[in-house]
Amino acid sequence: MKNHIVKVDNIRIGQKQPLVLIAGPCVIENEKQALYHAEELVKITSKLKIPLIYKSSYDKANRSSIDSFRGPGLFKGLDILKKIKDRFKLSILSDIHCREQIEEAVHVLDIIQIPAFLCRQTDLILAAAETHKPVNVKKGQFMAPWDIKNIIEKIEMAGNYNILITERGTSFGYNNLVSDMRSLPIMRKFGYPVIYDATHSVQLPGGLGGSSGGQREFVSSLARAAVAVGIDGIFLETHRDPSKALSDGPNMLRLKDLSKLLNQIKKIREVIEKDV
Repeated sequence: MKNHIVKVDNIRIGQKQPLVLIAGPCVIENEKQALYHAEELVKITSKLKIPLIYKSSYDKANRSSIDSFRGPGLFKGLDILKKIKDRFKLSILSDIHCREQIEEAVHVLDIIQIPAFLCRQTDLILAAAETHKPVNVKKGQFMAPWDIKNIIEKIEMAGNYNILITERGTSFGYNNLVSDMRSLPIMRKFGYPVIYDATHSVQLPGGLGGSSGGQREFVSSLARAAVAVGIDGIFLETHRDPSKALSDGPNMLRLKDLSKLLNQIKKIREVIEKDV
């Protein structure tokens, strides 16, 4: 089976390409917050020479509670992401939740992300694939890693071979996730780059009743483990002060801790590459 390299602007993902970082705050809280995090991420990754793709959601449509903050919405959120794209020359990734969003999102997003809970929605996947933009599919918490093959085939049927697959943990009883590191090499065998989402993998879905909890203390351990197993990119949601974040604070990495972790995983990746 052919091993694909996915191209996103000047970034190449897959095979022996440099490990890519997909990072940003979970949701766009406001323009100032989004620009701040983008600027800090550029500083950190430039120093470490790690390719960066900026991620933040304009709408969190799958929140636990009807009262939860969802973001600025499609139009205002895309405007903010466009400013980040232009000011910092960054590639942009964000979620879509319905086909109707694609017409606007495709003008700003460089990677269209299919959320984990929607990863089997055929019409949504086909509509994203037909843009011929790279599509990042979050593997559902309810899916076995070999079942991702069916999703890949849906995207390929649209003539799109720019596919990323992201592991984000598997449901393990109520309000808990577990990361099965075997899933990473299993999914890589399908020929497309695999990303590991280290922050959603420590989420406790609905664990706080009206919102999700999380175990931030395990983010670094799981990220290091995934890189050691072998992946093509790492997905990390990060925030200057996760305790005040409006979405997924308990599982987001503190921005001040990011440099240390990236330096560690870069060294692990270098060791793995030498032994291949």
